[in-house]
Amino acid sequence: MEQQRGWGTSDVKRQDESTFSAAYIRVSSASQDYQGQRVAIEQAARGRGERVDRWFADVGSGKSLRRPELERLRREIEARHVRRLWVWRLDRLTRSGIVDMISVVRGIQASGCELISLTDGIPLEGPASDPVLAIIAWCAQLQREQIAENQAAARARMQSEGRSWGRPPLPPHVVDRVRALRSQEKTQRQIARELHISKSSVQRYLEETDH
Repeated sequence: MEQQRGWGTSDVKRQDESTFSAAYIRVSSASQDYQGQRVAIEQAARGRGERVDRWFADVGSGKSLRRPELERLRREIEARHVRRLWVWRLDRLTRSGIVDMISVVRGIQASGCELISLTDGIPLEGPASDPVLAIIAWCAQLQREQIAENQAAARARMQSEGRSWGRPPLPPHVVDRVRALRSQEKTQRQIARELHISKSSVQRYLEETDH
């Protein structure tokens, strides 16, 4: 399990005039999109007469806490710039186990940030919520492990049938955006950040087109 890195440990005082409402969304692969999560969060915020000021979006597994946008969000939270954080579900933050789940949630709250999870439907404040958070974390980890087992079985089946296994190609609309941004002489890292896809996906596509 990955070591948790300092959520909520900053001593920086909140500057009310500089705080903002944020949302964190995540998908596991570039073939998926964030639209469902984004729409649900926007609707929930409007229902409270609010709006989301800044969005943080990652593509990658919830097993690792080392995700570019999650790291950027962590720094903003520790600096006490974020007054409220919206997530579609807590497993968007982490699927790496009970310790990390409770540490991340409590770290966010310790920095004076209100955490709102749309679909978990539980109170997140107070020690009485720790057992419920543990159950959510256990279910998220179990689901991740089940997905890995299913992928391994599918890989073995395809290989036995003589078919190749690998990541699906980037969707056409993403490919068009990669081309356009590359023509503007943007780096692979800049392209990946702007399109919310992994740098390796950008690199793989550019290497394929160079041949």
